[in-house]
Amino acid sequence: MLILLPPSEGKTSPARGTPVDLASLSHPELSEHRERLLDLVIDASARPDAARVLDIPPTLTAEIEHNTTLRSAPAAPAAKVYTGVLYAAAGLDALTETARRRANRSVRIVSGLWGVLAPTDRIPAYRTSICAKLPGIGELTQYWAPALKQTLGEDWGVVIDSRSSSYLPTWRPPSGLPWLTVRVVQIRDGKPSVVSHFAKHTRGVLTHHLLTRPGAPPRTSAQVLAAAQELIPTVLREASLLPRTGRTGPDTLELVLA
Repeated sequence: MLILLPPSEGKTSPARGTPVDLASLSHPELSEHRERLLDLVIDASARPDAARVLDIPPTLTAEIEHNTTLRSAPAAPAAKVYTGVLYAAAGLDALTETARRRANRSVRIVSGLWGVLAPTDRIPAYRTSICAKLPGIGELTQYWAPALKQTLGEDWGVVIDSRSSSYLPTWRPPSGLPWLTVRVVQIRDGKPSVVSHFAKHTRGVLTHHLLTRPGAPPRTSAQVLAAAQELIPTVLREASLLPRTGRTGPDTLELVLA
């Protein structure tokens, strides 16, 4: 089981702790990519047009300036640095030891700056958009795609993908590997309607459930569906698998809110 999560825009800056050690992060084969990009982001954040280059709203001046100290700023586990609705519901920073080990094996956070992270990887707070185009390397999605193809190429059994669409170009599971995107809907006036805020919360709830439920992690789409149906009727009204519409791409795990 591989659970793919997006990073949160909101982050908690660690108050103390040693700075990031790139060599200690999971998937050390990405160290060269991380080193190069970290230097580029630091340099870009000091430019007068930093907001444009990094694709960050110019109102976030303080966060852009914070990027210039990424090598010296305190670091903490990604599970604590990332905040927001999804991460609050997933509770990655408050798992039992057994669930924490499962999370470190199964959860990967796809990041524009770090490539992919495990929840225990220690990082500083930062602000970098996956849509940024940096001088010398271009679009971050294309920068990371070849490296992540190698890094995430193992047989995970099944991929549960909660990333937003902007992160999809960074990595697509190989053909034949079960791949599910998570779609959350609410019934309004008798018709399903996609929701945003509650979608993030529900993806977090599903993540937490998959990490904490007893038994072996699911390895097939049917087993993921069965696990999701365990959230009926407390969280969900129903859960179903929707097949892909084309020859390639993911199937959809549709979750209907209770």
